[in-house]
Amino acid sequence: MVVINAEKIKVTGAKLDDKMYYKHTGYPGGIRGKNLRAMLEIKPENVITAAVKGMLPNNRLARQQLKKLKVYAGSEHPHAAQQPKTLEL
Repeated sequence: MVVINAEKIKVTGAKLDDKMYYKHTGYPGGIRGKNLRAMLEIKPENVITAAVKGMLPNNRLARQQLKKLKVYAGSEHPHAAQQPKTLEL
């Protein structure tokens, strides 16, 4: 699955400021968080990947399926040779 234009996602309500993404540095007290607005500015591909990962079960099959997901911030992608089809929603 190839997802393009990840920076153009739309969210409803106050999710841009309220939805948080957390990571831990590995050190005591090392929890760090960023809101959705900051994540979209830095790396919008990670927002889509995290959303899809949250929908999948926590097993080996899900890890294999997640490897097949290709997310790009802009409309440029290196998968033109595979002739991807556009899916209108």
